[in-house]
Amino acid sequence: MTDEYTPEEQAQLLRIARQTLEAVTAGGVRPVLDLETLPPRLREERACFVTLLMNDELRGCTGTLMARRPLAEEVAVTTVQTALNDPRFPPVVAAEVPHIQIEISVLTPSVPLHYDSPDDLPKLIRPYIDGVTLQLGPYRSTFLPQVWERVPDPVEFLTLLSRKMGLPGDTWRHPKLHVETYQTVRIAEPEPHSTAA
Repeated sequence: MTDEYTPEEQAQLLRIARQTLEAVTAGGVRPVLDLETLPPRLREERACFVTLLMNDELRGCTGTLMARRPLAEEVAVTTVQTALNDPRFPPVVAAEVPHIQIEISVLTPSVPLHYDSPDDLPKLIRPYIDGVTLQLGPYRSTFLPQVWERVPDPVEFLTLLSRKMGLPGDTWRHPKLHVETYQTVRIAEPEPHSTAA
């Protein structure tokens, strides 16, 4: 099964996210989707993340690593979560919406990464290709593949990902660390034409 989506399918997913963002930031509720009218690919259960960017700066990013509902619905639910409940940012307000660019990352299923020594780990993860999840006991964090654009060095990537768990930067060297990788299909709106307030 290919993980590419047609231009029409991509446009539908972005439209769902945009309409959801407009509705909930205006104080309304998430629009109800009629899944029966959507293409089969958009009804498959898939995990995704929704990223909001404003003036090329992150304005919110949340998602799920596990497929749990149809992709179109997951996009809508995650858009609400990102806009209103990303703990790193205040909720998005309606006045910001025209200046926000939406990006959807559809995830492939995560697979465990097996390695013999922590020294092997930076060589096994693939920059610009792999999303990486680290887990140690109850602590877990993930970086989408696009984080490589800002952090191309694998050791620094793993160090920041360790800190994202709330643990020391060298936690990626812990012998009991569990590592998983996944890839994404990235679907993005063009950048907003206007960045004026």
